[in-house]
Amino acid sequence: MTGLALAVFALGGFIFVAPAVAAGDAKRGEYVARLGGCHSCHTDPKRTNAPLAGGVELVTSYGTFRVPNITPDPETGIGRWSEADFIRSMTEGVAPDGSHYYPAFPFTFYTRMRRQDLRDLKAYLDTVRPVRNVVPSHDLRFPYNFRFALGVWKWLFFRAGSFKPDPAKSASWNRGAYIVTGPGHCGECHTVRNFLGVVDENHALAGTRKGPDGKRVANITPHPVDGIGLWSAAEVVEFLKTGKIPYGETTDPPMDDVIANGSSHWTDADLKSTAEYLLSLPKRTTP
Repeated sequence: MTGLALAVFALGGFIFVAPAVAAGDAKRGEYVARLGGCHSCHTDPKRTNAPLAGGVELVTSYGTFRVPNITPDPETGIGRWSEADFIRSMTEGVAPDGSHYYPAFPFTFYTRMRRQDLRDLKAYLDTVRPVRNVVPSHDLRFPYNFRFALGVWKWLFFRAGSFKPDPAKSASWNRGAYIVTGPGHCGECHTVRNFLGVVDENHALAGTRKGPDGKRVANITPHPVDGIGLWSAAEVVEFLKTGKIPYGETTDPPMDDVIANGSSHWTDADLKSTAEYLLSLPKRTTP
């Protein structure tokens, strides 16, 4: 009986049949890692021989965040994490020891990911080479260094929940929406935040004049002046695949790394879906 795990209980003559949870597929999980940009954030460009071992520093107005090791090293990585630990961290922003993650880790986007995608991703991460790399703690300024306050932050601003397709839209549009608002977590960098670190949905994907490392982050709404409103869908696809901007320019760091390690590996169908979704958004000016 393919696809079912039978849990049979002889209780008053009743039989309970529970559907099975599909095991993680490591090969598919490797692709999910590319959708999620895992290699771009978790691989230190100074240590390219240690993929996914963390250590990248993200300098922000809140202080410096240091990206963790997600190789299966049992001491310094996630080698002792169960699948349930992993899914909880990705969808609820909670570590196996119960502590809360800062929203610099985009669990606020990953919470929308399909659970099978997360199982596949965990299966893939379990196959990569373990690297022992002790990543130093974050170096945040007051009051952001009070980790205990994160529980209150999440209670106020975070709502867990998986992606809900729009039945009025096409399957392709919904796939693009899933990628952008879920694993791709595009709004993490391309949307301005307030002083509490909350993404301003009124300016979703409209870019920011001062993002990580103090750099301007592009507006990726179809605004004709501030954004990509003059781009065709084919030009959006070409950019995500090669980094080539219309009129012959090329992108700069850190987006070039996101493309090299992430979107350049996406299927043509996913690239087209992403372009379709982005070009359908409201036209917003950069705040």
